[in-house]
Amino acid sequence: MIELSISEGIATVMLNAPKKMNSLDPAGLQELSKAYDKAAQGVSEGTVRALVLRGEGRGFCAGRDISGVNPADDDVMGYLDGLVQPLLEKMSSFPAPTFAIVQGACLGVGLGLAVATDVVYVAENAKIGSPFANLGATLDSGGHWLFTERLGAHRTLDMIYTAQLISGAEAVRSGLFSRAFPAEELVERSEEIIAKVAQGATQAFIASKKLVAQIRDERAGLWASMRTENKAQAALCDTSDYAEGFKSFQEKRPPVFTGGN
Repeated sequence: MIELSISEGIATVMLNAPKKMNSLDPAGLQELSKAYDKAAQGVSEGTVRALVLRGEGRGFCAGRDISGVNPADDDVMGYLDGLVQPLLEKMSSFPAPTFAIVQGACLGVGLGLAVATDVVYVAENAKIGSPFANLGATLDSGGHWLFTERLGAHRTLDMIYTAQLISGAEAVRSGLFSRAFPAEELVERSEEIIAKVAQGATQAFIASKKLVAQIRDERAGLWASMRTENKAQAALCDTSDYAEGFKSFQEKRPPVFTGGN
């Protein structure tokens, strides 16, 4: 169900259960967690400099697989608190730039996978939102945070109360995600960008990833954030890519980064 491949510095994690729109049961979540562990090992070994998460078929991920769930004995905390949140935290702290390529349905846990990814590229006709009003459940997997942070309280509750889904194009216009492409161009155009990032100054990207997380999670102010930036820049001075970046600029040629320390 979960496939991992590594090529040219990019770890590709594929959700491969298209018949059920890549919805995730506990076993699927555990497989996904192991795939991220293996990809992280590739980072430490120097074979991975970026990660991309994709879903096979018409949908990215329709959320939790509830086909066999009995509400009478549903272990919600075991699923969400015991499996989903630890996975999303692991994804968010992955030690290299991460990308998600989102087509079709991106709902529930699927939306959480996007929340936990650094950069999300979506098909213009992707479907994003909270369908839970029809289940008697509430939005989960970080969806409340994402929508409230980006859309505001009124729009968030409107979407939740009405089970309204928005398109990928509207999600980008609203600031939820980064870029929207026509569905037929989504994978090719996304992969072009990701390939360039995978050849970039990986340690500098990781430093920025940590800075953005500090601002997001700790609400770091301007001066506190600037002090952290200063320390990060000083640490980067000792990396080979920092030296290469300056040298290539002075020699008026494109840099050749290795991604190492």
